Amino acid sequence: MARSRLVTAFTLGALSLGLCTAALGQAIVVGSKGFTEQLLVAEMTVELLRVRGFNAHKGTGFATTGLRTLQEGGIIDLYWEYTGTSLTTFNHVTEKLSPDEGYERVKALDAQRGLVWLAPSKVNMRRADAAARRISSISDLAARVREGENLKLASTLEFLNRTDGLKPLQRTYGFEFTLGNVVGMDTGAIYNAFRRGFDVGVVFATDGQISAFDLTVLRDDQAFFPSYLLTPVIREATLNRYPALKPILEALSAQLDNETMVALNSQVDLEGRKLEDVASEFVRSRGLVE
Repeated sequence: MARSRLVTAFTLGALSLGLCTAALGQAIVVGSKGFTEQLLVAEMTVELLRVRGFNAHKGTGFATTGLRTLQEGGIIDLYWEYTGTSLTTFNHVTEKLSPDEGYERVKALDAQRGLVWLAPSKVNMRRADAAARRISSISDLAARVREGENLKLASTLEFLNRTDGLKPLQRTYGFEFTLGNVVGMDTGAIYNAFRRGFDVGVVFATDGQISAFDLTVLRDDQAFFPSYLLTPVIREATLNRYPALKPILEALSAQLDNETMVALNSQVDLEGRKLEDVASEFVRSRGLVE
């Protein structure tokens, strides 16, 4: 009997391109990680800022820790981060918190570092909408691995070492993948790994490819992962200099939720549309740009 193909959704970063520099005047640098969702919101942000006369530039494709380091160092002015990522990776909070509690906690903690969390979107990477299959939760997955089933995991490289990553996840659920059955790879390679016989993949809950590949999002039934609300985070110094940034960013944030993000990601990843076109079309369709 063929094994079901499974996918479990986590929030991760990616690696490296470079920063644009300002040609004239003082630039506002908008950063992002290297996957579609992050690139889209960065593109939307830059377009909105430029239309309103700001000298905005992109610095995209960074890993999570690298991007945060650049922001704290004053090189990146703002980027869209996930509440759970900052709580666990940068503030080492392991307490179980509701989405609202997590947002308020990380907002307070990062304020001490000169970072301002604006109003969050409704995009939450911790989504529990698994299909009705024989394995629908991470507990089901753990039980199958403990029983000796030879399941293979395609993981992003970052997830292998995160504080909300693979090792703590396995400890929480009481299982461990067999040596050699976990392979780290670039984010973009994970869906192709399913074609090569992998059973489980570390992806993003708002990926349009989940339904296209007929995959199941595993339910985090022991609530290991915090909520991951996608939120614009800006340096306090930058916001003090340009207070008009707040309503612009929060207007965009108010337009984003899981369903919307799935649709936008699908246009890029499945339909092959240019990321810039998708972003521009969206901000205009929502009346954010006239």
